Amino acid sequence: MVILRFRGGADFGGRLQPAVDVLAAKPGFEGADVVQNLDEPDLWALVMRWKDVGSYRRALGGYESKVVVVPLLSEAVDEASAYDFPERVGENIPRAGG
Repeated sequence: MVILRFRGGADFGGRLQPAVDVLAAKPGFEGADVVQNLDEPDLWALVMRWKDVGSYRRALGGYESKVVVVPLLSEAVDEASAYDFPERVGENIPRAGG
């Protein structure tokens, strides 16, 4: 699961849809939700489900992703975004110094 949060105006959710459309065509994509925070309406989240983290990371490659998806994702709140169930993670070795 990938959870990305963004700060944007009331119509920010519409800006996310083209990126979701591109990613939906990638292998391993299982679904996505664009949601708005109830208490802070300028806080949005893109919650995506992928077969595995590798599928998500590979989906960011390629021309269309680099043109449509990556620029938008660069606007996300800077925080860890990849999640999975603890029993599937096993011994986790974070990519960054943790």
